[in-house]
Amino acid sequence: MGYLWRWVFASLLTCSASLSASTSHEVLLLHSYHKGYKWSDDISLAIHESFSQRENIEVMSLYMDTKRIDTPAYLEALVRLYKEQFSQRTFDLVMAVDNAALDFALIHQQDIFHDVPIVFLGINDFHPTLLREASKKVTGVVEEVDIESTIELMLAMNSDLKHIFVLNDQSETGLAVRNELEKVIPRYRHKLEFEYVDNLDIAAIKHRVQGLNVEDTAILFLLLFKDSTGKYFTYKESLSEVHAVSPVPIFGVWDFYLGHGVVGGKMTSAKAQGEAASKMALEILDGKSPAQIPILDTSPNVYLFDHDQLARFHLKIPLHIGYHEVHNKPFSFYDTYKSLVWSLVLLFLSGIAVTFVLATNVVMRRKSEKALKSQLMFITTLLDTVKNPIFYKDALGRYMGCNQAFSVLLGLPKWEIRGKTIYDLFPPAWAKEHALKDEMLLKYPNASSVDEATLHLPKRSMQHFVLHKATFSNADTSVGGIVCIMDNITERIQQKQFLIQQSKLAEMGEMIAAIAHQWNEPLVELSAIVQDMEMSYYNEELNDDVVKAYVKDSMLQIQYMSKTLKDFRNFLKPSTQKTSFSVRIAISEITELIGRHVFYSNINLFVNFKPESGDIMVYGYENEFKQVLLNIINNAKKKIINTYKGTDNVGIITINVYRNEDTTVIQIIDDAGEIHPSIINHVFDPYFTTTPGGTGLGLYMAKVIIEDKMQGRISVANGENSAIFIVEVPNCERIETSK
Repeated sequence: MGYLWRWVFASLLTCSASLSASTSHEVLLLHSYHKGYKWSDDISLAIHESFSQRENIEVMSLYMDTKRIDTPAYLEALVRLYKEQFSQRTFDLVMAVDNAALDFALIHQQDIFHDVPIVFLGINDFHPTLLREASKKVTGVVEEVDIESTIELMLAMNSDLKHIFVLNDQSETGLAVRNELEKVIPRYRHKLEFEYVDNLDIAAIKHRVQGLNVEDTAILFLLLFKDSTGKYFTYKESLSEVHAVSPVPIFGVWDFYLGHGVVGGKMTSAKAQGEAASKMALEILDGKSPAQIPILDTSPNVYLFDHDQLARFHLKIPLHIGYHEVHNKPFSFYDTYKSLVWSLVLLFLSGIAVTFVLATNVVMRRKSEKALKSQLMFITTLLDTVKNPIFYKDALGRYMGCNQAFSVLLGLPKWEIRGKTIYDLFPPAWAKEHALKDEMLLKYPNASSVDEATLHLPKRSMQHFVLHKATFSNADTSVGGIVCIMDNITERIQQKQFLIQQSKLAEMGEMIAAIAHQWNEPLVELSAIVQDMEMSYYNEELNDDVVKAYVKDSMLQIQYMSKTLKDFRNFLKPSTQKTSFSVRIAISEITELIGRHVFYSNINLFVNFKPESGDIMVYGYENEFKQVLLNIINNAKKKIINTYKGTDNVGIITINVYRNEDTTVIQIIDDAGEIHPSIINHVFDPYFTTTPGGTGLGLYMAKVIIEDKMQGRISVANGENSAIFIVEVPNCERIETSK
């Protein structure tokens, strides 16, 4: 049953294809001129050759003969004739050749040609307004004579040229070409004299041509189908008569004059016009709208030359013109069979090359093998010299090799590592995590990654590494495996932790001074209470209520002192993991610790929140964050004390806190003057300090904590007589969204 359905489906497809192929199309080829006119004949030939690949296209040719007659009465007669001829006949397409045919087809598109698409070619002086309202159903190929390029060619072939004798007629095409000439002539007024003739009879033209100066003159033959007497000539007759008496070279702009006395020129090509228009016609017959096919507004012109005329006047083709064609060349075996000659030469040279390659292949292979062994030994030695552990694995995750540092790290010889997988060498959980990362990396050629990892190896302390991995490719560009360089950062991490603790210890002196200030007042209060108790005892005023009041007051002072110690202890304790915390509470705890010390230093501390109420939650290490703010505030306090020493000025430290979309910004501003421009870019450098006896670690560690550990940003800028430290940390909402 399935076979039957397949047979039916195949039969339907075959029938459909046959019907499509059998659909016939009728094309009307409407010529402006007459049969036997070489331009029209060459266009017809090109169109018929292009359509010959399709068996279902029938071409009907009509010749309007407007070269010989174009009176209104004659054109009216053609209208009556074609209306009668095509009253019961409709074409699929009209191809209009030259201006007269296009004008006729556009005027009578409705009443004669039944509104079918039109493809034009050979049109001079084209402008889109020529198409009238039918532009959506018309496309085609514009014909332009390249007079300027031909004049440039004449100058290049005769450096003494000063006079150009221009021959033309007064036909519709001749008038269009004259318009093109008049656009070009002004560019050569300073070096050429143009003599334009279109109103003489043939005898007068020949007489004038005979008298031309041989040294500095050439003829530009545009068109000559009728002279001033109305006598009609074929394209060969007019040119032949002029050529027979001309003592100077003749140049032209139409390819049908080639071979009849013209030296050459940048010529319009009937064949190229026909081929380009035929391609458009086939697209329309295949169902494409003319509006979708842009008009070819650059005429496909070619440099053409006649070998006999070049030889007659001893002229050479300029090298700069590039591609060109030479007609009537004498037979040359090389020119005729150039491809064959070069094929034989290349075949011979290829044979010599193959023989040479085969002869040297064995020697080269031996040298290559020796060089490869030497290279491998060098690479092995180089890798073993590198202190970083290095290994490389194939696409299946098997170790292909490693250097000596990796072997020492695992405590295994290299030969024992080769062929094993990550699960054979490392703890299961660690191996599974990194095997998954490797699988993701192997999906992409030329991929790379940087990852941090902690290793707990047998008989070794915990080691921290940065793993730099990259994939490498095979000869067929497929992913071959992974190369990894391990960077041991254990000492760096320990050093960073040491620096953090060292920085925190450096703040302890400030903290202790702050505690001393904060304890001073409660100690005075406790001393007064004890003295009051003694006086009450001697005055026999001590009873239960008085004792309870003294105890209550004493406990309040002791609790305040205890809270200060607790805050101090919390500050020293490092945060073990990132958490969400309130900036408002963090700043409040800092001001509780140092507020009195700042106050007694004759400094006012202002904190501004935007918004003024509600929590501002950020994400990071709370105690380290407070350490950063405390360090900056203490630096500001010292700067103010040094600046205002010996004066009664009150210093000001302002803390502004506000939220952005993703971050919270804390500005700490002091009014003790700007930071000198020579040092402002170095304040976060390690061990950089302007304070005698300072460690230079405070601001460096602040940068490490904010930027490395909390993925925030810290910077400094100068304001008006002030320094502004800006701390920017991620909001909780941003972290939750990214998760």
